[in-house]
Amino acid sequence: MSATTSTRRLSRPAAVLRHVVLLFTGALILVPFLWMILLSLKPSGEIFHASFWPAQFFGAENYKKALTEVPLPRYLWNGLIVCAVILTLQILVCAPCAYGLAKLRFPGRDQLFKMVLVGLLLPHQVLSLPLFILGYKLNILNTYTALIFPYVVSPFGIFLFRQFFKTIPDDVVHAARLDGLCELAIVWKVMVPMALPAVIAFSIFSVVGHWNDLFWPLIAVRDQSLMPPPLGIVVFKNEEAGNDYGPLMAAATVIVLPLASAFVVAQRWFVDGLIGGAVKQ
Repeated sequence: MSATTSTRRLSRPAAVLRHVVLLFTGALILVPFLWMILLSLKPSGEIFHASFWPAQFFGAENYKKALTEVPLPRYLWNGLIVCAVILTLQILVCAPCAYGLAKLRFPGRDQLFKMVLVGLLLPHQVLSLPLFILGYKLNILNTYTALIFPYVVSPFGIFLFRQFFKTIPDDVVHAARLDGLCELAIVWKVMVPMALPAVIAFSIFSVVGHWNDLFWPLIAVRDQSLMPPPLGIVVFKNEEAGNDYGPLMAAATVIVLPLASAFVVAQRWFVDGLIGGAVKQ
């Protein structure tokens, strides 16, 4: 009893320290977002003042300016279309590939998986020039297709789904085959529903990554009606807002809000999807 009590007493300082570190790092991450929201409520004359709370509430004017002076709803719609199509195509491609690497045996399987790992190591910027030349040859630049086609195959998606599929017992696959299901039917009717946490986790990664992507859209599109939210914000800053940072921060808040809301709703499945592939069965 005394040994257990002493162990608990020794673990309390460590637990307190752990929580302090987590609170501090969490504050470091959240403070810029909080500051962005507060700046979106201030008039231009108070932007660079040291006061935390705005002396004059200017939120309605800033948000109205952000939504009317530039086609911000159009940028949001473009981002929604691009992210939804990319995510759909990625799942359609990655799930069967991951199933083949996890549950099928064929020559060269391990070598293919090594190539997937190499794809994880390559930053997308390395491939931007070949992709730009390919897009030019295919005459798809300055279209939605140009924003979508470089991301159809996701090495991270294949890796995440493979790791999760490997935790599903082989007996489940054998039983599905005995029921007369083909391999593709097993993927979509058995494996993907059982790997729903991994699908949700990957969906969050994919949507956040492509919603916030600025580098490739800056290269691929020039038409303002095709610009996704980050590129639209750059145009807004350069052409419309100038030094008026209040509407700029309001536009940034509107763009961040859908992602933050989606993550809050799906955070439990997000964590389950990340740790599921690490569990040995």
